Amino acid sequence: MRRTSGVAAIDVGTTKICTLVGGFDDRGRLSITGMGICSARGMARGGVDDIAKATAAIQASVRAAEEMSNTRIVSATVGVAGAHIACLNSRGTVAMPNVQRAITAEDVKRALEGARTVTIPNNREILHAIPRFFVVDGDESSGDPVGKYGHRLDVEAHVITGAVTAIQNLTRCVEDAGVQVDMLALGPVAAADAVLDDEERTHGVALADIGGGTTDLAVYVEGAILHTAVLPIGGNNISNDVVYGLRAPFSAAEAAKEIYGQALAAEVAPGETFEIEAFGAERRRIVSRRDLCEIVQARMEEILEMIREEVTRLGYEEMISAGIVLTGGGANLAGIVSLAERVMRMPVRIGSPPGGYHMDETLENPAFSTSIGLLGWAVREHDAVLRPARPRPASRPAVGWRQRLSGIARVYLPEEN
Repeated sequence: MRRTSGVAAIDVGTTKICTLVGGFDDRGRLSITGMGICSARGMARGGVDDIAKATAAIQASVRAAEEMSNTRIVSATVGVAGAHIACLNSRGTVAMPNVQRAITAEDVKRALEGARTVTIPNNREILHAIPRFFVVDGDESSGDPVGKYGHRLDVEAHVITGAVTAIQNLTRCVEDAGVQVDMLALGPVAAADAVLDDEERTHGVALADIGGGTTDLAVYVEGAILHTAVLPIGGNNISNDVVYGLRAPFSAAEAAKEIYGQALAAEVAPGETFEIEAFGAERRRIVSRRDLCEIVQARMEEILEMIREEVTRLGYEEMISAGIVLTGGGANLAGIVSLAERVMRMPVRIGSPPGGYHMDETLENPAFSTSIGLLGWAVREHDAVLRPARPRPASRPAVGWRQRLSGIARVYLPEEN
């Protein structure tokens, strides 16, 4: 495999900005050579709230990654999220001009372009058109159609759209920070690449990325993405509840949640206490840990119920045998698996990026699933663009047909202006 290096990805979240630099090593494994992590500013619920503050935070993250990797970041893949995200499934069709000629990557590209031809409001644009399955002369398959013969090729694609203004605001912040946006990638789809395995996708699974400002959802059935959604609630809502319940500043509430929080309040002894910074003349108070955990549990139950309602509302509950995979910073809450299994009545596990990326242990955490997924996406795209006409050999199990299709002339992404 060609060795790549110096490819960058920027995960712009509500609570943190993470810039990663890396590439494939000689064995085709993702190798991370630089990272820059800083607190987010000017962001709210996954979107830009203050251009200047968000730009400064992104710039600080980029500079830290540049210094660590000794690489100048000129362009990057950028993660996008927010309540403005919407999705639909669409079909594209092309007729084969000559049945003696096998289906090519260009034919797949034309079919995907047809799937992108959907009616959306003027204030929205297409972010992705991800192939779900292909149909060659009525024969449905989730495999790569390239090389097959037929009269007609159909593709069922999952089309993800976003608000033009939200995308423009994010793009401006990154470019004002001195980095060109190569492409935008939806956060939960990137996170799924980092933490889901093929068997889970095959038997049906829902990934829930619980971030600071939003909870992002991606549902996979029969090996392909079926639904995406962004719920306008996240870890910051829990911290805000703690602010009101314990009458403490937000920073103190956030720290208390992370250190003493527990998703099941009944698991905490009634007499446990801790000291917290507080409003008022004394500035510090002793509070009950169980009181804290009751606040945390109530809001986390609400988040989990919203995830379950989104899945059941669309009739997917019986289709996801592998259950729910929780990731994102919110998945670090102690006891969350037990609470989630109780609320959702299905299997639940925590999804963390696997090791082996030659990376700092800091990144082996659910909070960085999207960041790792974005870098993997960026590196595969970079590799595919360098060699767009050469099919990858079947002996390379690390890169499958979905990854190869992701690089076909950037079909999934809109043209840059």
